Amino acid sequence: MSTVPGITLNNGVEIPQLGFGVWQVPPAETEVAVRTALEAGYRSIDTAAAYENETGVGAALAASGLAREDVFVTTKLWNRNQGYDATLRAFDDSLAKLGVEYVDLYLIHWPMPAADRYVDTWQAFEKLYADQRIRAIGVSNFQIPHLERLFDGAGVIPAVNQVELHPYLQQQELRAFHAEFGVRTEAWSPLAKGGALLTDPVVAGLAEKHGRSAAQVVLRWHVQLGNIVIPKSVTPARIAENIAVFDFALDDADLAALEGLDRGRRTGPDPDTFNLGYDG
Repeated sequence: MSTVPGITLNNGVEIPQLGFGVWQVPPAETEVAVRTALEAGYRSIDTAAAYENETGVGAALAASGLAREDVFVTTKLWNRNQGYDATLRAFDDSLAKLGVEYVDLYLIHWPMPAADRYVDTWQAFEKLYADQRIRAIGVSNFQIPHLERLFDGAGVIPAVNQVELHPYLQQQELRAFHAEFGVRTEAWSPLAKGGALLTDPVVAGLAEKHGRSAAQVVLRWHVQLGNIVIPKSVTPARIAENIAVFDFALDDADLAALEGLDRGRRTGPDPDTFNLGYDG
């Protein structure tokens, strides 16, 4: 069973560097997938209210026999629930679905700059954090201008910004900004959507060189960059494969080759315009 190293957040809380994501895992399949991941050695689970599978995550946690403090649980506030009071209500709803008394990391799922509620939302996050109902608070899909505006009125700097990040979208400027302010970078869609990355000749060549899968090469690249990473699969063999990336290393030439793949190409929504689920 793989041992995943921890990453220390800016408040001293430690998160496993590699966790299990459940985006687009159907609710009916979530409990089995999460139980499989926990059995494979994952100790960090990433969900969200919008995924509609928090209940399955909670059922898997309850069935696992693991102590609550041994599993790092992340969930996210959905867009329609931004705003101070709505955030507090939504958090209670997520806790109930997860069947836990606290979460380890709570994220604003999207900035929705046109709605302009994320500063008020962050104030609710700070209250929940002060009340010790969340061990760390952060954001997701925030660009540098969104972070700068948040910092202006924030009493707590986000511990994490979870963003789309993979060799085709390396987010170097954003990662440098995070490093300057002590925000940890967490990668969603770490293998990119569509499969093109995993058949890229550079990635395929490195996989052959190291005797590993293409996915393992890309996940190892994330690990060596210092990213927190949350691959997702419902296939037991791939779930086990994705966590087995801590017993080999990419060399400088490998890293340079992967750096050369950056195309600034998103496969998900643009955070500056994405507004799905906001009701006005």
